[in-house]
Amino acid sequence: MPEAINRQRRIFLGSAVASVAAAELAFMGVANAAIKLPKLEPIRQIRAGELDVGYYETGPADGIPVLLLHGYPYDIHSYVDVAPLLAARGCRVIVPHLRGHGSTRFLDSANPRSAQQAAVALDQIALLDALKIDRAVMVGYDWGARTACIISALWPERCLGLLSVNGYIMTNLPGNKLPLPAKAEHGWWYQYYFATERGRAGLEANRRDIARILWTTNSPKWKYDDATFERTAASFDNPDYVQIVIHNYRWRLSLADGFPQYAELEKRLAALPSISVPTITMDGDSDGVVPATDGKAYASKFTGPRSHRIVNAGHNVPQEAPQAFADAVWTLASARG
Repeated sequence: MPEAINRQRRIFLGSAVASVAAAELAFMGVANAAIKLPKLEPIRQIRAGELDVGYYETGPADGIPVLLLHGYPYDIHSYVDVAPLLAARGCRVIVPHLRGHGSTRFLDSANPRSAQQAAVALDQIALLDALKIDRAVMVGYDWGARTACIISALWPERCLGLLSVNGYIMTNLPGNKLPLPAKAEHGWWYQYYFATERGRAGLEANRRDIARILWTTNSPKWKYDDATFERTAASFDNPDYVQIVIHNYRWRLSLADGFPQYAELEKRLAALPSISVPTITMDGDSDGVVPATDGKAYASKFTGPRSHRIVNAGHNVPQEAPQAFADAVWTLASARG
């Protein structure tokens, strides 16, 4: 009899423990849902040039237009905290997925998957036209900074101002054939990897792992979590992602040809044109790709008013230092003439 009672007690206690555990797990699930990471959504789609562009928009429709351009290997969520800060100040904020990322798609499957600098810049001019935006503040880092610089140099009438992380960025094909200091070359390992067919296959198979390595080395002080990474990594599932990334880096190293429709623009960009629009250049003080400088080396390329800022961040400045970044954008937007 006592043994039967003990068995009943064990069954009861076991059931009680299981119930408590289930309740705790349920509570954790609710808590995790409550702290779900914010996303830039909903994503809108618009036909612009040769693309169906996926983009996020926030802020008043009649606000000061601001175009926020992301880099590689990142996506629109680099601006997940910057966008609402600017919208709250009255800006009309546009954050597009660059070609090969997110929901942006080519309208014609036969179109070449070019990612040379002129092609990526023309995408943004087409987007502004499609959205009926005459002028905007051009903002970017990494690929986005190059695009913002190109638009500011070639189409200054479309620009209210420029914020460029790492300064004056323009691809110089002859210059890219010259060696850099060994430490700098080490930082570009992925570009040389992508120059090989093994690298292409590696990007196809390991796009997330490669991106995670770059996030860590590009921003050594940035303590991002898995959820933050995965929020962006979903954009790498775009069917054109590998072709776009590979062509971009091979073209920069003169290992892939450009396309004839961009030849005239590339000729103008090869002259490294100056930028006359009001500009803020910015560096992250712990940037693992481009070390912070005082901005004087490229100062002559800016013929209009310019200031330089160094902020507490790595390479992905807007996501790592959103308030400082938004403040810089607002400085340009609020001073529009």
